[in-house]
Amino acid sequence: MCHPPLMQRDDALARSAESRPEDLSAIFGGDDIAPSRLGDAVIERLTQAILDGRLKPGDALPSEGRIAARFGISKPVAREALRELAAMGVIQVQQGKASRVRAIDSGPLARFYRFAIGNSRQGMLDAVELRRMLEPQIARVAAERRTQTDIADFQAILARMKASLGRIDAWMEADLAFHNRLAVMTHNALIVLQSKGLEPVVAQMMKRFNARAERRMPDWDATFRRHEKVVDAIVAGDAAAAEAAMREHFEAAEAAIAELYGSNPASDRDHREDQHA
Repeated sequence: MCHPPLMQRDDALARSAESRPEDLSAIFGGDDIAPSRLGDAVIERLTQAILDGRLKPGDALPSEGRIAARFGISKPVAREALRELAAMGVIQVQQGKASRVRAIDSGPLARFYRFAIGNSRQGMLDAVELRRMLEPQIARVAAERRTQTDIADFQAILARMKASLGRIDAWMEADLAFHNRLAVMTHNALIVLQSKGLEPVVAQMMKRFNARAERRMPDWDATFRRHEKVVDAIVAGDAAAAEAAMREHFEAAEAAIAELYGSNPASDRDHREDQHA
């Protein structure tokens, strides 16, 4: 059986994805782009079309050839622009298929945090500090906006946590679900993306925190009760109590965090300045 060359098949697929006539000027704008920053300009035009809704998640992009012709650039420049957008998580590029707009998810943010924090001590301390700033306020907003479905799901997660006491892997899975559910209960898409983006770093912290040799059942019980206090406040719709319970949760973990990572020099500096003010 004879197959057409790969390049011919790719061209056929690209033409098929563009079967309907369209005015690319309506999508990307009518002005020419300056030659000094060709790739950046193409990326800007493409992202603006997505942000404006002219291109929606699932929509196929024109081929590299048509993009290149539209902007008066070379195909390699168009190809590189598409690769950068794919690396940003904005589009999906597959060999032999039309590139398509992706729905926004937390993947690029998670990769950013993993590289920004790395495995360094200071990176982990900074991540802990970031969570202490964010999560009490997230708990407050969750208490104000939670629905009956949210409450049922949150209580089910708490039951999973109770059943997982002393079992690190099962507890971590339930604990991650607990904090992600808090974000979901804010009904704020950016907070949810932020929470999911931090998840790999949070999982790394939890693994080290829960694997401490001296962690005994009374310690597990105390940790569970702190989570339970957050749940009770959110079920009651008490925003101030939810925020206070989450602050208490993080404050109680300070000793273990200091044991694992030491103290945060930035926090110590601010604390000393406050004492001498």
